[in-house]
Amino acid sequence: MEDVLRYLVIFALQSAAVYAVAASGLVVTYTTTGVFNFAHGAIGMIIAFSFWQLSSSAAWDLPVLPSLLFCLFVLGPAIGWLLDRVLMSRLGGASTITTIVATIGLLVALVSIAGIVWPQSQVRRVPDFFEGESITLLDVNVSYHRIIALVAAIAVAIGLRALLFNTRLGTAMRAVVDSPDLTALNGANPRRIGSVSWMLGCSLAGLAGILIAPELPAFTPVALTLLVIQAYAAAMVGRLRSLPLTFLGALILAEIENGLALAQAKEWAGSFSPSLGDLAAAAPVLMLLIVLVVIREDRAALRPERFGFKVPRPSVASVAVSMAALVFVAAVVSVTGVFAVGTMNELGKGLALGIVMLSLVLLTGWAGQVSLAQLGLAGVAALAVWKLGPVTGLVVGVVATAVVGAIVALPALRMRSLYLALTTMAFALLLERVVYGENALVESFQPFASGNARADRIPGLEGDTAFFVFLAVVFGLVAVGLTVIRNGHFGRRLAAMKDSPAACATLGLDLTVTKLQVFALSAAIAGLGGGLLAMWKVTSVGRTDFALLEGTLPGLPLVLVAVIGGITSVTGAVVGALLFVCMPLIGSRVPALKDLMNLAPGLAGIGLSKNPDGAVLQVAEAIEEARAARADVDPLAAPERLGTDGDGTPGRITADEAALLDDELGLSWHR
Repeated sequence: MEDVLRYLVIFALQSAAVYAVAASGLVVTYTTTGVFNFAHGAIGMIIAFSFWQLSSSAAWDLPVLPSLLFCLFVLGPAIGWLLDRVLMSRLGGASTITTIVATIGLLVALVSIAGIVWPQSQVRRVPDFFEGESITLLDVNVSYHRIIALVAAIAVAIGLRALLFNTRLGTAMRAVVDSPDLTALNGANPRRIGSVSWMLGCSLAGLAGILIAPELPAFTPVALTLLVIQAYAAAMVGRLRSLPLTFLGALILAEIENGLALAQAKEWAGSFSPSLGDLAAAAPVLMLLIVLVVIREDRAALRPERFGFKVPRPSVASVAVSMAALVFVAAVVSVTGVFAVGTMNELGKGLALGIVMLSLVLLTGWAGQVSLAQLGLAGVAALAVWKLGPVTGLVVGVVATAVVGAIVALPALRMRSLYLALTTMAFALLLERVVYGENALVESFQPFASGNARADRIPGLEGDTAFFVFLAVVFGLVAVGLTVIRNGHFGRRLAAMKDSPAACATLGLDLTVTKLQVFALSAAIAGLGGGLLAMWKVTSVGRTDFALLEGTLPGLPLVLVAVIGGITSVTGAVVGALLFVCMPLIGSRVPALKDLMNLAPGLAGIGLSKNPDGAVLQVAEAIEEARAARADVDPLAAPERLGTDGDGTPGRITADEAALLDDELGLSWHR
């Protein structure tokens, strides 16, 4: 009975309190500004590390209470105000995909900053408040820290309720997200209200980070940042709108986690009990997935689905020529040995990861379906290559990844960008933690979890030179194949689905089949890249190669760099992949630039949030404008854009153009 009380009451209430505080900050910012902050956990992490810096005897050793007050009432609000002024106010009226890119960029940047300011070579620990002090409650010792966490959660709940429903400021905060203009007409300042919301949200994130930090086995930026998943799960129970339901979600999650921990401690499940701890670690992710699938999204609260991407339509011939040039350069580089072995290793990784980026071009750039799980899906094929061998493993891995991608698409059939991004992120974390992560339920996967797996290469391509050229050839073939798809009937269906799903459904286009097809195909491409990445590395293949935030080349920065290169362009995938591997490489070669290279993906993601077309398309447009200026021709009046014959006289449309118009108007669908 004592253990039941300890786990299901004392421990659960403390965990629920911390989750509720973190989730309430997330709900406040989303409810009042309409921006879902993926960097919420990273902000809490920065404030928690700042608290350690101020109060720890290993750092500045200031008194705990002034340090706490400074972090919660000065630093947290300052971060919130700065974020609103620099970034969040620019996202007003932006689409969900824009806010996702911006806040993920912020997350990556903050994690990089924490790694720079607080190097992970030093072991840190945040002690409990009043460490060693406790009271006895029903024969159970309850630490003062747990009591403080519970009191803080109750105070936050009461304070937020009073603020939002009993004050003029709270009424304005709830009104501004629905209609800033109407709120302004009633005498409120929407910009100031937005700043207050972000100041409050960041302070709550910091409070949650400080409260949970002593419970962490390892006080690291990534570990603390990923705890926001618990906040996601609790917040989604309330559909990002209801604070009471959010607190209920936090309590449910805490009871599940501690119930599994109790069952493991008491060995109630017999031989299965060692795995219960693994399930407890994955409980927040599992709960988030279930909540996202079961609870319908609040469509009235979601951002508009406007995609600012400009989708180029290059000819197959031009892409084929570009890819042939890529293969030629790869052959010359590998044969001549112009680069050192370390550089060649990174370039090979870049080609393999470029194939994964091509899956993002298809799924996000062309179909408008946001996915944060592509690198995680690639790990499924890498796992198959390790277990089944290079040829059989690659084939089975690609097929298995396509099936998994289709499964991921099932709940996505009725989701839009935000819920879809959260679902794919949760699925990637589920793979990372349960399938091939440190908490893998399958014991034989442990070498992969620890990064000690080995993947053999395809017979005949064992050498680095041959396999490097093979990677370039595969990348080129996939790029050309995707271009054929882009210019064909299926590509036009994807473009129509991205532009207006409602119009497509009205015209009779089967969006269900289209989504399943594009998710499965993109997952298969990601699996191909993952299997080839494992073969290129040969040794030390494992979880960190396919994780969201851990490892040298994690998954969330992969999405950002794909946007940098150009999420709608197969050529942009080449640029993005090379940037992805070259930035860490430059940092290792030039120590003075190491910090800048670590920060670059996050800063670029923030910078491109308002212009997500990517570097390749922007450069191409600049070249076209410069060429038109030299020719003294208005680029907007170029003959090919006016539909003329090129001499200024009106021309007839071609058969291909007529077919394209039929497809866009829905006249040829289902013929």
